[in-house]
Amino acid sequence: MKRLLVGIGHPYRNDDAIGPRLSEMAAGRLPAATIILTHHGEGTGLMELWHGFSEVVLADATCSGSAPGTVRVWDAVAAPLPAGLFPKGSHLFGVAEGVELARRLGRLPAALSVVGIEGSDFTAGQSLSPDVEAAIPLALERLAACFSR
Repeated sequence: MKRLLVGIGHPYRNDDAIGPRLSEMAAGRLPAATIILTHHGEGTGLMELWHGFSEVVLADATCSGSAPGTVRVWDAVAAPLPAGLFPKGSHLFGVAEGVELARRLGRLPAALSVVGIEGSDFTAGQSLSPDVEAAIPLALERLAACFSR
């Protein structure tokens, strides 16, 4: 089985950097031969990234109004992702839109999970907010659990 973890986000937008940070920290915690990458989150680029993988997990910041640091997991094959949940930065076609386009085109991997960590500060900078930083251990557990289903 070909496995892929993609940490989504921008390293210079504070909490939006949680996806890449988790992808860095996940090494050694995932099944052997899992490919770990980072990506800015543009939807069509994600479709190309996961092409050929049977099991994919995306890690990204969310901005839903929930408490900062809240960790949630979605099975993106079973149901559409909630619209407007993932920050898009300069891209109007983000994670949720990429997943839904892939669904319509029959290009979803067999397993696609999304681990979201609620952020609070998406301004310019290179620091995670304290609540997002504190959520890292739980988010790493959830990432690993997605690959062991």
